[in-house]
Amino acid sequence: MSSFDFTDLDGKVLRAFLTILEENSVSRAADRLGVTQSAVSHTLSKLRTVLGDPLFVRSGQGLTPTERALALKEPVQKVLDGMRALTDERPFDPLSEDMQFQVAANDLQRELVFPRLLHEARAEGIRLRLTFVPSGVPDATILRSDRCQLMLTPLPPDGPDIFQKRLLTSPLMVFYDGDHRAPPASWEEYCAAEHVEVRFADGRSANAVMRGVDQSQIRPATVTLPHFNAIPSFVLGSDLISTDTALMKRGPLAALDCAPLPFQCEPVPIYMVWHRRSTGDPAHRWLRGRIEKIAAALQA
Repeated sequence: MSSFDFTDLDGKVLRAFLTILEENSVSRAADRLGVTQSAVSHTLSKLRTVLGDPLFVRSGQGLTPTERALALKEPVQKVLDGMRALTDERPFDPLSEDMQFQVAANDLQRELVFPRLLHEARAEGIRLRLTFVPSGVPDATILRSDRCQLMLTPLPPDGPDIFQKRLLTSPLMVFYDGDHRAPPASWEEYCAAEHVEVRFADGRSANAVMRGVDQSQIRPATVTLPHFNAIPSFVLGSDLISTDTALMKRGPLAALDCAPLPFQCEPVPIYMVWHRRSTGDPAHRWLRGRIEKIAAALQA
């Protein structure tokens, strides 16, 4: 029988287990957790001892979880969720806490909202750390696995454990270099133009936000990019166009001219999305409230 004290399985140990499971690598897990690789290896060794299972076996350049490790994923996540729930009614003073959040957001949402949020918090003496991951066309798994605690996206995932709130609505616009061309004046001109398109790491296009439009008639993109910040470098000095929300003029596409689309297209909403485990936590409520305040100012 193991002499290991199971009460040493605190939240940090369980979080380390889930991170190794998600990353299939001790070194990548250490990077995400902000600790040394030896610390994660030591934690894994303790887990192996108390559970009597190797949990992960080496496979090529990474680790492969055992059946026991895979079976533990959901129970461990539930334990962590329960531990988090203990803080729901805790006293909260933003000036006395070190708050850290992982946020999934693409270029627009990140640059419109969070620089202002961080600057205001720092001016008030609030200690706030933000880590960003790209959201692309997001999946609820990233919230359920706690790889981020919040996402801002026009394409929110659904689920009984997923909460969302609409923050902003923005019409789609054509972005172009006015020194080199006029904006398309008709649907036909728009379809025939050369486009710059953003396509995320999972292969899905940012044009998924164009609803009610037969995109099969639009000429295939001349340039496909992984993020929005690169668009101006290709559009400036050319006759290329890009289709993005009007809010982009206040963010990554500020250097470009813009005009309304020459056809009807639904405006794009942007949502704030979080997992139910974060709903009652006062620090998370504080963050969501700050984001709503900034979004209301942007919408106005």
